[in-house]
Amino acid sequence: MGQANGKTKIVLTGGHAGTTAISVVEELAKESSRYKRSLQGLPYRWEIHWIGASSAVEGKKVATLEKRVLPRMGVSFHSILTGRLQKKWTVHTLPSILKIPLGFFHAVFLLLKIRPKIILSFGGFAALPVVVVGFFLRIPVIIHEQTVAVGLANKFSSFFARKITISRDSSREFFPRGKTVLVGNPVMTSITKVLPKTKLAQPPTLLIVGGSRGAQRINRALETVLDEILDKFFVIHQTGEPDYQRFSDLKNSFPAKKKDRYEVYNFIDPAEIASVYRKADIVISRSGANTISELLIIQRPSILIPIPWTRYDEQTKNAKVVEEAGLGVVLEEKNLSGEHLMKKLLYVLDNWGKMSGQSLCEK
Repeated sequence: MGQANGKTKIVLTGGHAGTTAISVVEELAKESSRYKRSLQGLPYRWEIHWIGASSAVEGKKVATLEKRVLPRMGVSFHSILTGRLQKKWTVHTLPSILKIPLGFFHAVFLLLKIRPKIILSFGGFAALPVVVVGFFLRIPVIIHEQTVAVGLANKFSSFFARKITISRDSSREFFPRGKTVLVGNPVMTSITKVLPKTKLAQPPTLLIVGGSRGAQRINRALETVLDEILDKFFVIHQTGEPDYQRFSDLKNSFPAKKKDRYEVYNFIDPAEIASVYRKADIVISRSGANTISELLIIQRPSILIPIPWTRYDEQTKNAKVVEEAGLGVVLEEKNLSGEHLMKKLLYVLDNWGKMSGQSLCEK
């Protein structure tokens, strides 16, 4: 089990962390090009599979980042039918709960079909059944925790994992010490080549993202002040699929000068994000672990709006890492409004020289 036609089979799984998975796939591809099998002299190759959700939004046909991108990288995508516990009751809550046990049966089917040598989990609701079933099928499981705290799925998964890899030392307290290793958070190679900016563009470029799925709460606050923001900034806005049409219509309502200053996308491909980061002077974003890792590398002054309902409030802890580095300010969602967003933005603009990565490098 785990090997066919000279290829070693690996299953990657997760309910999020698509860019981390992309980084791992990139590195495996590099390893394949470097490594030669000593006995046969053949290129050593991986057969990589991803098991995860196909839809990014419950009840809607919005493809996940992993489904959009990983197949292009030669990864076989397998959608898993499973549910999750939800913080708020919606029409999707009960059907989602009822699907949870189905996820374990589906994981059995998928893992027996693929027969991988190893499983690497990035956490999230879609990964848990894969990890548990993999353990009982005696497939070695490694999990990776991206946050400074711990995700609920990874907390449960840790009992079934052979090794637990963490991005930050602060996560160590949540896991058994004997099998926990600090490895950092992988990022795409293209991101590591984005240099700090030395000069503010005129007009400055503002990048607004909410993760690969967008952030409707940020979008609602932004909508009330977007016209004012376009007086001072060139704006690149990733809305997410649900809000894309509304903001496209809003763009078309602006006069020509402001319309030319506003680029709106439902999704920014990870292959393009490095070039977008190069343009950006300031970033407004959620504070997921992958975003934080990227912001610390590219060193763009940021306004971070953490998701407040995570179990250990890990997004707030992530955001504090950037704030303590002097690269960002935190805006709590309970205080999020167009007015407060504008005040934070003008503060960052006024202090850009002190907050920018170039300023940090000169200290």
